[in-house]
Amino acid sequence: MGLFEKLYDEHEKVQVRFTGFTTEDTRYDFGVIYTNMFFGKPLIVCMQTGRSALLDPADLDNIEYLQNAFHIKETKQAADLAEFFQSELPIMPFQTQYE
Repeated sequence: MGLFEKLYDEHEKVQVRFTGFTTEDTRYDFGVIYTNMFFGKPLIVCMQTGRSALLDPADLDNIEYLQNAFHIKETKQAADLAEFFQSELPIMPFQTQYE
């Protein structure tokens, strides 16, 4: 086995929120992991597919990004998802993580 250079190994207690909701067309179940890692962006995990993305409120303006991240085919479904998370994701200032 070759030598590995460890980049980080952080342990922290985090807040996790599980939320489920429906729209006219789709049911969603997500885990939202709030952490000090990832420049303050929460890690959003789709509990149905296992797909995940780091999201902040600015990312919600990019519907195509949401479609790709969560494999959503319909633009309306991605727009519904963005609308839901607009009120759920905290507005956090940019945090310097690497110096």
